[in-house]
Amino acid sequence: MVEGEAALGIPADASVVLPGELIVPDGAAGVVAFAHGSGSSRLSPRNRRVASALRARGMATLLFDLLTEPEAENRANVFDIRLLAGRLEAA
Repeated sequence: MVEGEAALGIPADASVVLPGELIVPDGAAGVVAFAHGSGSSRLSPRNRRVASALRARGMATLLFDLLTEPEAENRANVFDIRLLAGRLEAA
C-alpha cells in the first residue's frame, strides 16, 4: 500500500461530526490515535511533529478533535469529561 492521507469526519452523534485526519504509511504496523479535547488540536505543530515521527517508524496516525471549533470556544466543554469521553467512545 502506498502512503495515503484522508481528511475525514467522525460522527460523534446525530448532529455532530468531528474533524480528523488519517495518514497511513506504506506497510503500517498499526495506528496511533490522537484525540484532542483541550489546549491543542489536530492542527497543533507539536502534535503533527509527533505524528510524523510515528509515521516514519511505520505507524499510521489518526488525529482528531473531540470538540468542534464552536464547542471549543465554550470553556465549560473543555472540562466536560462526560462529553469528551462520550465523543472518544463514539469515535
